[in-house]
Amino acid sequence: MSAAAKAIAAQGLARRAFSLGAVKAFDNALQFLLPVVLVRCLDAHTFGEYRLFWLAVGTVMALATFSMPGALYYFLPRSDAPRRRLYIHQTLAFLACTGLAAAFIVSPLNPWMPTTLAPLAKYGALMPAFVALWGTSVLLDYLPTIEERIALQAYANISLALARAALVAGGAWLTGDMGVILWLLLATVLLKLALLLAYIGRFHGWGRPWFKPAVFGEQIRYTAPFGLSSACYVLRSQADQWVAATLFTLHSFASFSIAAILGQLVNIFRTSVVEAFMPSMSRLEAAGELKSMMEMNARANAMVGMLLMPMLGFVFVFAAEIVSLVYTSAYVDAAAVMRVYVVGLLALVVELSSVLQLLRQGMFNLGMNIAILAVSVPLSWAGGVHLGLAGAAAGSVAALYLDRMIVLRRIAAIFGVPLRAQQHWRELAGYLAWSALAAAAAWLVVHGFFGESALVVRLAVGFIVMALVYAPANLGRRP
Repeated sequence: MSAAAKAIAAQGLARRAFSLGAVKAFDNALQFLLPVVLVRCLDAHTFGEYRLFWLAVGTVMALATFSMPGALYYFLPRSDAPRRRLYIHQTLAFLACTGLAAAFIVSPLNPWMPTTLAPLAKYGALMPAFVALWGTSVLLDYLPTIEERIALQAYANISLALARAALVAGGAWLTGDMGVILWLLLATVLLKLALLLAYIGRFHGWGRPWFKPAVFGEQIRYTAPFGLSSACYVLRSQADQWVAATLFTLHSFASFSIAAILGQLVNIFRTSVVEAFMPSMSRLEAAGELKSMMEMNARANAMVGMLLMPMLGFVFVFAAEIVSLVYTSAYVDAAAVMRVYVVGLLALVVELSSVLQLLRQGMFNLGMNIAILAVSVPLSWAGGVHLGLAGAAAGSVAALYLDRMIVLRRIAAIFGVPLRAQQHWRELAGYLAWSALAAAAAWLVVHGFFGESALVVRLAVGFIVMALVYAPANLGRRP
């Protein structure tokens, strides 16, 4: 390619990345704002049912999809039209079957259904029907992007996100009834399935063959390690929520789940940085420049640390004010859980999953996630029993640090870069120290002079003090 062609291609990719990033940010913003509305429309018990519903859906979907939709990124771009249609048909059929299996798991007909889900059994077939349709229609979240129809993907995602948020918020505002909310969610997932079927019919058709065992076996063999590893990681991240849902009341679980939203926000921030650095890291790995690849990873992590650590420090000292302002004081119990999560989320500053992916360590990652899951669940259970609601988060926090220790040692064993040279540890320690100092100063000023002020005023003053302490010493530095 000529320099001009490369520049045009780079600009096109940048526009696509920006478009998809904007859509993702919009969708996540709606997911964050919707509970803010629901806590003001639903009583604590009903809101707890709503959060339990989505926890169950997220867990069974982690198992049911088996990463089959994501694997189409590998298969579709290198196939001709008939082969692409076959891959899509097989994936759709697979998702329909696993969606039905997932629906049975959460159905009152399941004799082994966990007692934790008993509060949702009174809604009968609504939840299983939603799960079956949601699992099948998830293909729409991938297919237009894989086929580079970015505008269609954006329109579909935004339209569905707006419809779901508007219907759920409106139903909660008018009725406060979880049954009505489930009917409205069912309507939105039927719309999503209709759009998926229309898309496949328009661009690929429904011609035969629908299934070829040899081709399907190829899909499964490629997907299995990623699907199992992804499922274990999701189960690991959700295990403490299941512990909280089992040990405590629905109101307490709702508070716990609110605190867990912090992790989603941190992951959005980290993902944007990883996606920006990943192509360059991949080229360095392909050229055999492993030390340069690790240096780029260290730079990315230092950049994340510089911006993320003060944010986590602010959340730690003002957790109660944040929860009371955003979710009302009825869920202030979430503040203690949020502080525990902040301690764990500091470990996420050191992002290493991209390195494992480039080093083709899929099976190692799967084994590690299984082992850590086996450790984190008992820790969360013991913490919940002996320390209360905040203690139930202990398993996730321990899992994050154990994960980082194991991966750092694995990377050192693969290509000989010692732990002390893998990251910019001194810079990260400096950002952490300055964040702690700035957070302490903000807390002292707010509680010393603005203790009786409105929540908005206390948070604004705390933010300004933190910025004045942290920014001059750190934001001008280049990671």
